[in-house]
Amino acid sequence: MPVHPNLDAELAAIVAAGAMPPVDFAGLTVADIPELRVQMDAMLAAMGEPPADDRVVTEDRLIPGPDGDPDIKVRIYRPAGLPSPAPVVYWIHGGGMILGDLRTGENVVVDLACEVGCAVVSVEYRLAPEHPDPAPVEDCYAGLVWVAKNAAELGFDPDRIAVAGGSAGGGLAAGTALLARDRGGPALAMQMLIYPMLDDGNDSPSAREFSGEWPSWNWEASELGWNALLGERRGTEAVSPYAAPARAADLTALPRTYIDVTELEVFRDECYAYARRLSEAGVSTEFHVYPGVFHAWEMLAPETALARQAHDLRVAALRRWLTRQP
Repeated sequence: MPVHPNLDAELAAIVAAGAMPPVDFAGLTVADIPELRVQMDAMLAAMGEPPADDRVVTEDRLIPGPDGDPDIKVRIYRPAGLPSPAPVVYWIHGGGMILGDLRTGENVVVDLACEVGCAVVSVEYRLAPEHPDPAPVEDCYAGLVWVAKNAAELGFDPDRIAVAGGSAGGGLAAGTALLARDRGGPALAMQMLIYPMLDDGNDSPSAREFSGEWPSWNWEASELGWNALLGERRGTEAVSPYAAPARAADLTALPRTYIDVTELEVFRDECYAYARRLSEAGVSTEFHVYPGVFHAWEMLAPETALARQAHDLRVAALRRWLTRQP
């Protein structure tokens, strides 16, 4: 596997040891996605189920979907001793719009809940290509509306709701925040966009740079995800900014925003641009770029120094803006 000259030394050692074999997306088409899911599920099964984390109590619920659509599954995480009403993070998992479920990144969700001191509601939205746009973002918005509407019964503070997610989940979080603004929906205390997938063009210098063999999400993977989500509409004016938030003409009146991205990944340039535009639109924006690491490195190598730094800064932002603690 080629090694980028800027790759962080800790991460380079892990890659060199063969601990992160690349996922090969080359040549895959939308028709291959079901088999890709089977392969991913088999890989997860081989790793075994993680032990239950007694720091949190979890509860699964089925909630109403968008008008006329099936119910949506959500998982609620409550740390032991959480006061009521509690702040809540509405979490949207990653997976390129085509992969993932409530298990995706669960360790990250549990750590955030416990270290921030908040509840987390994770939503299992429908995936493309079986359910193309607008199904995923509409599911995410419906779940957010349910959280706000039922805040009292759930023990949540409706004035302290954050929407957050990573990768495709970060893009869906951005789209959900735009929907909440435009539909007069739930007021959000903040949005946390972790290396979000924002631009269906997938044609920036960083998108093109990280093509081919690479230990994480690459240009080919993004092509697959966007094609599955948008089909023949992709690249046309028919694409909604709720599906591809980089297309949004107006970023004013959005909640305060935390956004981060890595130096060595396809989404770097679109995240730069989105953070700049948010700031120019008057949105209080905190932006971080992690040098020498690639997409989702902190999930693949949580023991590295930069992974711990990223986690600590995300926790600090949520505590500052959501729980109103230093």
